[in-house]
Amino acid sequence: MTDTPAPAYSGPSRVLSGVQPTGALHLGNYLGALVKFTRLQHEMETFIFVADLHAITQWQDPKKLKDQVREIAAAYLASGLDPKVATIFPQSAVPAHAELAWVFNCVARLGWLDRMTQFKDKAGKHKERESVGLYTYPVLQAADILLYRATHVPVGEDQRQHLELTRDIAAKFNHDFGVPGFFPLPEAVVEGPGARIMSLRDGSAKMSKSDPSDNSRINLTDDADAIAQKIRKARTDPEPLPETLDELANRPEALNLVGIYAALEGRTSAGVLTEFAGQGFGAFKPRLADLAVAKLGPVGEAMRRFLADPAEIDRILCAGADRAREVGAPVLAEVKATVGYWAG
Repeated sequence: MTDTPAPAYSGPSRVLSGVQPTGALHLGNYLGALVKFTRLQHEMETFIFVADLHAITQWQDPKKLKDQVREIAAAYLASGLDPKVATIFPQSAVPAHAELAWVFNCVARLGWLDRMTQFKDKAGKHKERESVGLYTYPVLQAADILLYRATHVPVGEDQRQHLELTRDIAAKFNHDFGVPGFFPLPEAVVEGPGARIMSLRDGSAKMSKSDPSDNSRINLTDDADAIAQKIRKARTDPEPLPETLDELANRPEALNLVGIYAALEGRTSAGVLTEFAGQGFGAFKPRLADLAVAKLGPVGEAMRRFLADPAEIDRILCAGADRAREVGAPVLAEVKATVGYWAG
């Protein structure tokens, strides 16, 4: 006699993701996240938040944080997220995130968190000086996802481990409390171009908001001249572009620029090489600059337009928070009942 497998989650498909308000968004965020959010909102119910709870795991200037939240929201809207279709909200406006995170802190195991490589990378040799929040934020991430019973989560490669932790927490909760299928085991959404955009100064390092060199990234708020200049200054090598991707294996900067071109135009990198094989960067970079200006220029203009009307951004965030609380409340109520909390 074989054991009957536990029933799987059978609720609706939902997507959830968020971006921390910790600096200017850039080309990597746009291609790796925002473009995907915009596409996914038309495929399933979508929740996109500004991760201000996560942001304060490291020091943020309280005088600037509110404006930084608005800037991320403006980037969402400028990239094509429609507040009539997707739920856009600040994480801190939904207290259930933190409340569910505490339950999950008691479900997750210390050994699971000890294996999280991002904490080790960020803390370095001085982990005793870091906040407890930085250590435990993958548990809050699990609460972010499971509060809405999200089934699909757009993630970069650096977040895959955290999504696996979310799946482990969901499975353990379902098992320990005898509620099979209560939480879904969410799947990563990583396909498509632009999943990993690298620095314009170092093709082996991911494009980052925290890089001290502004020339390492194209910010969404950069104007046409700044975009073109950064492309012209991007690090390359003296060799012409080859015919195949295999020949780019040891040329990280060249591979990155070809990948950026492909992602901006919705093509494959192989297709880009077919067009530009044999040409040097003196010919390729101007074409890439023109393409980047054409694609990103309107996004920057839209961002500036939204940021000029903070009251409208706040209205959208308030409406999104209302919707998020409405969806998350019954899930948290069921969790409390399942755990055995006093209900009054």
